[in-house]
Amino acid sequence: MIGKILGAFAGSQLAKNTSAIGGTGGALLGAGAATLARRASLPTLVALTAGGYFLKRHMEKRELRNGVNSTAR
Repeated sequence: MIGKILGAFAGSQLAKNTSAIGGTGGALLGAGAATLARRASLPTLVALTAGGYFLKRHMEKRELRNGVNSTAR
């Protein structure tokens, strides 16, 4: 229960920095992430973390290539 609350709080705070996801959506994603972290195995969590990191790098490179400045909002 506490993990879901903390995950929801973290997700809502993260959603404030993302224009595509609102506060409620971030809270739901955070609560879901807490549940996933509790039930998934360690190799699955490592694979998801690495995949998220590489997706982030890919998106940043694509933004730079297209000339979009993501820091100026």
